[in-house]
Amino acid sequence: MLRTRITLVVVAATLLAILVSVVSSYRGVTGMVADQFDRALVDRADAVAAVLDAGRVPAERPDTAEQLLLPDGTVRPLSPGRAALPVPPGALAVARSGEGRLTAETTVGDRTFGVLVLGRGEGHGALVVSQDYADAERMDQEFLGRISWTTAGSAAACAALSWLLIGRILRPMRRLARAAERISSTQDLGTALPAAGRDEVGRLTLAFEVMLDALRRSREAQQRLVQNASHELRTPLTSVRGSAELLQRARGRLAPEDEEKILGTLVAESVALDDLVRELVELATDRQADEDQVPLDLAAAAEDCADRFRRRTGRVIDVGAAGAGPDRDGAVVVLARPRALHRCIDNLLANAVKFSPGDTPVTVLVESAPAGTGRGGTGGRARPGVPYVRLVVRDLGPGIGPEEQDAVFDRFYRGAGTQSTPGSGLGLAIVHDLVTADGGTVFAGTGPGGGAEVGFTLPRAVLPASRRG
Repeated sequence: MLRTRITLVVVAATLLAILVSVVSSYRGVTGMVADQFDRALVDRADAVAAVLDAGRVPAERPDTAEQLLLPDGTVRPLSPGRAALPVPPGALAVARSGEGRLTAETTVGDRTFGVLVLGRGEGHGALVVSQDYADAERMDQEFLGRISWTTAGSAAACAALSWLLIGRILRPMRRLARAAERISSTQDLGTALPAAGRDEVGRLTLAFEVMLDALRRSREAQQRLVQNASHELRTPLTSVRGSAELLQRARGRLAPEDEEKILGTLVAESVALDDLVRELVELATDRQADEDQVPLDLAAAAEDCADRFRRRTGRVIDVGAAGAGPDRDGAVVVLARPRALHRCIDNLLANAVKFSPGDTPVTVLVESAPAGTGRGGTGGRARPGVPYVRLVVRDLGPGIGPEEQDAVFDRFYRGAGTQSTPGSGLGLAIVHDLVTADGGTVFAGTGPGGGAEVGFTLPRAVLPASRRG
């Protein structure tokens, strides 16, 4: 559980900080206490020595013991009734010389004493002053006990406070998780998400909302595709079935010309079905998606496609570049996927050939264009500061009315006068999807001399200076 893990991390960090502070404080406090006891021992020894030099007996203190160490090693307590304490090694040398001082510790039973040996002059031995460390040890134990209880209380308070605060911080995430689980279990992409704030969790919620919106659009597009495909498939399938049933009932009784007509219908409808299924698969899968974008000469690609259509249809197709040729500073070189670009030009030419009289020319024009002109999608947003190139295909057919200029790029759309024209209604929709995937836009309208004008824009490829003509 994320809340528990974060709380444990916070408590561990707090305990580490407290431990570092306690160790530092303990070392400082024990050092100060030791210094105070050492100074108190020295002060007591100096005071006792001064009293002895004055010929008096020093007053007794419960925490100290004073005794004289004679040069011959005899120990004589200065307080009557007190037992002599053991002297540390080296004390006898100070007593014999009568000079110098020695600091040491000694243990009697379970008690520890600090000992100071102070020389009293040659022949007079040494003064031995011992101070009980019981008070220091008691202070040390009290300090450790208080620190332990304080640390435990601080850790508990930190854990409780962290648990509450982290729970409050993670509350939007729990709401988002519950919404995600509800969406996963119900498949309802319209489920409302919790309100997004301005923090990281809010950004996550907004990103999740954008993702859900994309999924909703994708599902709606799939549903429309299935509905439209079923509608479009019904007509040729009905025709194929009716023709096949007619042949089955007739069983050779039809006139040869009627039988030939029905067989021709079967072949034509089968070809239409094959084209429709192929375009549906291509539209749904975008088989050009595995291509990488590369710099391509748009004018050369247009000429290549136009040449194939000239040989196939015998139509007059003119290709020109307005104000920019392939050898003029790379002005018609675009960044696109090769197969996708050729498919787009093929679809535009096929559309122009289909909807214009056979004795009229078709014109393909390549020219520079402002960014973002036309209709785009999520991939069709103009890139700031990037020049664009435009390809337009013009014919002398019936043209496209203002109310249809956006609709012609919808899937399965057919204009008012084209319902009986063969085709799937997917050609321009495929152009739209392929172009916007490469960062371009599509447009449709009426040409200068009448007829339709359909095309697209793509971002111009910036070539190195060595590759420019």
